[in-house]
Amino acid sequence: GIRARETASMGTDDEVRVVSSLEEIYDAASLETHTRARYATVRDAFVKAYGREPDAFARSPGRVNLIGEHIDYEGYSVLPMAIGLDTIVAISVNASSGKIAVGNTNEKYTPKTFESSPEQDVDAASLHWTNYVMCGYKGVFDFLKESDKASPAPVGLDIIVDGTVPTGSGLSSSSALCCAVAVAVMHVLGLNFTQGEIADFTCKCERYSGTQSGGMDQAISIMGEAGVAKLVDFNPISTNDVNLPEEAAFIIGNCLAVSNKAETAHERYNLRVVECRLAAIILGLKLGMNAEEASKIETLKEIEDFVGSMSAAKAAAEEHLHEGYYDAREIEELIGVEAFMDVFSSPASKLVLSHNEKGYKLLARTLHVYSEAGRVHLFAAACAMKVDPTELGVYMNGSHESCRALYECSCAELDELVEAFRAAGALGARLTGAGWGGCAVAIVAKDAVESVLKAVHESFYSSRIAAGLISADNMATTLFATLPSSGAAILKGVSFA
Repeated sequence: GIRARETASMGTDDEVRVVSSLEEIYDAASLETHTRARYATVRDAFVKAYGREPDAFARSPGRVNLIGEHIDYEGYSVLPMAIGLDTIVAISVNASSGKIAVGNTNEKYTPKTFESSPEQDVDAASLHWTNYVMCGYKGVFDFLKESDKASPAPVGLDIIVDGTVPTGSGLSSSSALCCAVAVAVMHVLGLNFTQGEIADFTCKCERYSGTQSGGMDQAISIMGEAGVAKLVDFNPISTNDVNLPEEAAFIIGNCLAVSNKAETAHERYNLRVVECRLAAIILGLKLGMNAEEASKIETLKEIEDFVGSMSAAKAAAEEHLHEGYYDAREIEELIGVEAFMDVFSSPASKLVLSHNEKGYKLLARTLHVYSEAGRVHLFAAACAMKVDPTELGVYMNGSHESCRALYECSCAELDELVEAFRAAGALGARLTGAGWGGCAVAIVAKDAVESVLKAVHESFYSSRIAAGLISADNMATTLFATLPSSGAAILKGVSFA
């Protein structure tokens, strides 16, 4: 336990690594096949767009959450690992332009130019990919302001982005972009923040895009390390290393239903955030808090802290919340109009309220959160005790069932893919990321990786390739085995030869 605790304090207080060679971040196989060439492509695109080489590169990875879904924003620990797919940002100060120019190596993502004022609003309704760039940019200045540090005068910046994390896949392409930009901007403005500070402010600033994210994606993208998964705790943010069993491997598969968090937030992701908060306020009142105390509650974890244990919190939910939907009037009667309107005071939650037709399901969401939080700790403990990976598979299967039945954040394609993994011999499989599309993750015995990949390719993907839903060329980032990879870094003076 002591070693883990040391790692925790180191990770949060360390600054982002500055490296001078790609070998310090990427494994040999990826360097040989495409990574070197990719950095050269980014540099060339930058030169073509802006007429000179970038001052620096920053990169931040996507992630796969092994267990602990939709509970980070409820204050509970989660267990992700960084993956090898990442977002690279090439950046230079442009003192004469006074503007922020943003381009992408992929022409599908159109360029955009912004004023340099960090006070400007993010146009969340536009859903343009550069919104995440502006989230990261604003976050740097927000943090300086919040921590009473002097802000440098805004200057022009030239930026080119290149990402390999598939968008809408549940592997956190948005956070990889937001974090890479924040790190790049911090560096070229001559600032230095700790990893914990960056993880914290990028979680907050990504919310400018319109999703009420909980902090896991940014924490692991910034603080990931090669070879280990991380148990991430919140309030305050800290991480502990989790050594995954050596005889197991993890495979990620994209179900090809796009999960676009920002576009559907009001009826999916942000609705769940609201349902959990409403459940927590009602429980607080039923458990004897006064109206003022209860209305300040943000998370279901606060209810657990109030009653003293997870089992007591779960029992309270089963006693005081009913099954099925609550309508707005019933909730108003329970918590009062003022508290109700307070829950819906942010722009994101106002959209939830105005689009809501079915009502709010409170008991099922609460039971998912409490059971999933328990599974995270069982999973971490099983890793520490080096138990048979089959046990980890059981927890992952339980997680998927809870996401499907209680949290209702799965979809037909994800359920089919999870079944395909299990039928192919995986020890367990579950959706990962927000759900409603995107990816599933499976745990497999190391010596079964090839056979599982082959079987799932055959059972799930071959018909979809034939139908033109996915091209065989894109399968490398659609179905792949992955190891825990390193977190954010700044690259200076790197040669790509």
